[in-house]
Amino acid sequence: MNERSLLPRRLLIAVTLLIAVVTVGTIGYALLERWSLFDALYMTITTITTVGGGEPPGAVLDVAGKVWTIVVVAFGFGALTYTVLAGFGFIIEGHLGAEFLQRRMRTRVARMRDHFILCGFGRVGREIARDFTTEKIAFVVIDINPDSLDRAAVEGFTVVSGNAADVATLQAAGIERARGLVTAVDHDADNIYVTLSARVLKPDLFIVARANAEDAERKLRLAGANRVISPYRIGGRRMASLATRPTAVEFVDTVLSADNGQLLLEDIAIKPGSAWIGRALVELFPGGDEAFVLALKREGAMRFRPTPETLLAAGDELVAAGPPEAIRALEERL
Repeated sequence: MNERSLLPRRLLIAVTLLIAVVTVGTIGYALLERWSLFDALYMTITTITTVGGGEPPGAVLDVAGKVWTIVVVAFGFGALTYTVLAGFGFIIEGHLGAEFLQRRMRTRVARMRDHFILCGFGRVGREIARDFTTEKIAFVVIDINPDSLDRAAVEGFTVVSGNAADVATLQAAGIERARGLVTAVDHDADNIYVTLSARVLKPDLFIVARANAEDAERKLRLAGANRVISPYRIGGRRMASLATRPTAVEFVDTVLSADNGQLLLEDIAIKPGSAWIGRALVELFPGGDEAFVLALKREGAMRFRPTPETLLAAGDELVAAGPPEAIRALEERL
């Protein structure tokens, strides 16, 4: 158990002990002196706090009552001091602020719909978070490392503390309402467990997983990942492409950049029940729209530059390109 969990536990024990001493002291005075519960409680509180107030009007302590007062002072003052110190420690160590932060994060998550869950806020996770922020995509960061969570919170991200492989942690991140999940934890075994847990909780969730070792990709796909990315392989390919085709790579980077104001590349899905099912692709672009379809993915197969007469079907995924205004108009049309 770490220090962060020890201090709240000490505070809980201290408060419980103080309540027990007050209760026992009140009952003792009520039984020994035949006082009412209120008078007995009053005497106990004034004795523990050492403010003094004397006995209730008309009451005189006998020997048994005086002995009981000594016992109450000995145990009660100690319990009160321990509680006060534990309370100050709770505040000074920042746990009170952490509790408020967790409540605020839970409120944020409860309001989210169609968001992404980002598991792991290491070097790869931070880059993903920055891209999500640039794209203005809502997301929740899950990490078990307190330092990583602190960095994410400082940057203004919504965070959930815990192991992303745990069902309770994923539910706390709103997985039932999530649009997708990206697991970018450093260890492949953790990414596999996260993928399995997420797939069980939401079978239709879109999952992108990070693979570090060569044999991890197949395991992640078996676990339920829709896409598997190896940062080292991608980095190597990118460096090779930059060396051989720098202008082409620069063009692709420009198109994929969120702040690009000239040409956008966007995924658009034809959902079941859409009014566009059975209609020709050319009907999506009335009046010579500047947007155009680069590719159409159907039943796992990618078709590049489909013909204008291609009929749309449920589940089709279009890769469209064009100026931002034309892409937004196309999205509204669909």
